[in-house]
Amino acid sequence: MSKLKYAARSLLQLLLIMGVGLVPVASGLTVMVYQLENNLDEHARVTASEAVVVIDRVLDNLLSAASDTLAYAGRPCDRVIGALKARTAKDSRISSLMLTRNNIGYCSTLPPPYPKLHHSDTQSPNVRLNLTSPSTPNGVVVEYWLAANNSGVVATAYGLALRNALYGFQGDLVMLLEFDDKYIWARGDSREPTRPSQSEFFQSARSVKHGYTLKAGYPTGHTAHEIHHSLLGTLPSLALVGVLTAAMAYWGIHRKRHKTRATPALNTRRGRASS
Repeated sequence: MSKLKYAARSLLQLLLIMGVGLVPVASGLTVMVYQLENNLDEHARVTASEAVVVIDRVLDNLLSAASDTLAYAGRPCDRVIGALKARTAKDSRISSLMLTRNNIGYCSTLPPPYPKLHHSDTQSPNVRLNLTSPSTPNGVVVEYWLAANNSGVVATAYGLALRNALYGFQGDLVMLLEFDDKYIWARGDSREPTRPSQSEFFQSARSVKHGYTLKAGYPTGHTAHEIHHSLLGTLPSLALVGVLTAAMAYWGIHRKRHKTRATPALNTRRGRASS
């Protein structure tokens, strides 16, 4: 066999051995990335559904306070203010109660001036975020408004209650609550110049009971960071499997080559013996 042909065959065998060794590494990395992405997607979807249940419970408390107080709507303030204060004192999660007439506040547990209303005069429940409430400068107030004819009631709670509920879901998943054109999340609200990044494995869930929308997703680059972190623990094992597989392939090729060389020599010996 010429040297050129022998070198070409040796190079081909080397490439074959390397390819065989890389197969389990590539397969393992593919499975790892697939499982990681599936886990992130499932976590975002399940967490979004669970968060809606938790936020609904927070707003249920506001709705309950508003429903209990709706019976006082339209009545003179001096006759019902004591009952309103007793209701807020009973539950520290309720920051204030205010009665309205023709969509204008006229009686509240807070001192005047009364906060500006941001609700339409309808019969359906309406929950909004108030970012300009005089009672909480630079803060967020959650307003739950109920109406009956021309009278209504507004029950309020601090936005911190919603933030605490979102903080309860540990992890890198960013969750945001949208109330019409305003939003709140664990570290800010719609007064910020830009929204938090939720570009990866985005999920959206709407509350049937209270009408808000919860949006969840991982920030840009999170998947790449998780893959890199997983590689640090997985790649050494995959590399070892690849080396062992390549060694087995080399042993098989070497054994076949040895048999190929040994067969003509054996036939020559047999021919000489028969002659």
